[in-house]
Amino acid sequence: MFNKNYLVLIPGIILAFVLYTISQGLNNIIGTELLGYDKSPISTAMIAIIFGMILGNIFQIRKSFLEGLNFTQNNILKLGIICLGIQLKPFEFLEFGAVAVPLIIICIISVLIVIKLLIKILKIPTRMAYLISIGSTVCGTTAIMATAPVINAKKNEISYAIANITVFGILSMLIYPYFSNYYFNNEPLFIGLFLGTSIHETAQVAAAGLIYDQQFNSPETLNIATVTKLIRNTFLIIMIPLFAYLYNRGQKKENKYSITNIFPYFVLGFVVMIFTRNIGDQIFMNSNNEIWISVVDNIKLLSKIFLTMAMAAIGLSTNLRDLKNMGYKPFIVGFIAMATVGIISVGTIEIYINFFS
Repeated sequence: MFNKNYLVLIPGIILAFVLYTISQGLNNIIGTELLGYDKSPISTAMIAIIFGMILGNIFQIRKSFLEGLNFTQNNILKLGIICLGIQLKPFEFLEFGAVAVPLIIICIISVLIVIKLLIKILKIPTRMAYLISIGSTVCGTTAIMATAPVINAKKNEISYAIANITVFGILSMLIYPYFSNYYFNNEPLFIGLFLGTSIHETAQVAAAGLIYDQQFNSPETLNIATVTKLIRNTFLIIMIPLFAYLYNRGQKKENKYSITNIFPYFVLGFVVMIFTRNIGDQIFMNSNNEIWISVVDNIKLLSKIFLTMAMAAIGLSTNLRDLKNMGYKPFIVGFIAMATVGIISVGTIEIYINFFS
């Protein structure tokens, strides 16, 4: 028999799942039926949060849904991040790691320095700046959603940061494939590295790589961009504790700040899932190939469902009037972050070309 405290969560969780289902359906219609792609280049998560924001601002959300929506935003989100680790196969990244890892580190440090300066110049909330910076440098919406709980970000700050990353991520997704082909003279390695380090979301990187492949017949570029982006995603393990430390170190002493208190332990689950994938590949790929692939695919699907449900819940809980009150300054930060990571990526690849290739 269920505890009554858990029963109150069910309506909100079901509502978030229904929004995920509708968003996935819209994604398939727009991406595959209308645009004609085999795999939609549009993020289901993006549709979910926008759809949720529209519904949440047109209709008054009943109190019976609120507890379940809050649970989805916090707990189901973390479960989705843990499941996300199953798609990472770092043992395959060694081929590009010597170039990709230093490039990613340089891009991350550069954006963090620039945004640290912008916080002082534009006087935007520190939490907002942190969310935009980690979204720009690591893995877009997923990084924002994972970082928000450990810096106590507000719902409207999360939604604004996600909207920010979505706008500039889509912009770079559409422009960068053509720019990189011209700038890097149709060289798959450098184009793939650029796309993988300069575009925010994993889905957007895959879409940009797909656009490039279809326009310039280069599946190798798509593979390199995707692998580079997955390497970049692993930096989530480092960046979340770092941001938690940076945000909490200035708190008053009575808060009794401790790294053990703010460490996001669900990241450990994320790491465990990465190792599970690699150990499973070594053990099962030769004997129980189909079974293991099915397990991995199902966990990937669960990750997508859980994360999209969390974003739908965020959207439903967002008041657009609060976003309006934040003004234009965070979007300036987002644009500068996008430009910075793009410029630094190009510059670093140029240095590699001139001195090491």
